[in-house]
Amino acid sequence: MSIKRYGAEQVGAGGKPLPFARAVEANGWLHVSGQVAMENGEIIEGGIIPQTHRTIGNLLAILREADYGVEHIVRVGVWLDDPRDFWTFNKIYQDYFGQHPPARACVQASMMVDCKVEIDCIAYKGKDA
Repeated sequence: MSIKRYGAEQVGAGGKPLPFARAVEANGWLHVSGQVAMENGEIIEGGIIPQTHRTIGNLLAILREADYGVEHIVRVGVWLDDPRDFWTFNKIYQDYFGQHPPARACVQASMMVDCKVEIDCIAYKGKDA
């Protein structure tokens, strides 16, 4: 089995190295690490709407880098800081995943960084894709 890591050299806030890869691919499966609304090593401001767009944008950028698309996503995990953001988040999420809805879990959680949302995913692209 071959394993390919994407972005293992990434840095977080303050330029500190992070001890994980942005994604790992093995036998057609791509596991994307939790993404937040980070640009240039810092969380963007503005609340759930801009943070959701940036978080999903970061997730999709990793998928593109690994030559996967939204249609390959089979499962998404979502962590929301505030459950009152659920419906606003869902509206934005639908715009990105409405045509190819994956299985999903969504929970409230205290975040490790000052953000409103974190999203990870698992994608699959078989040999015939």
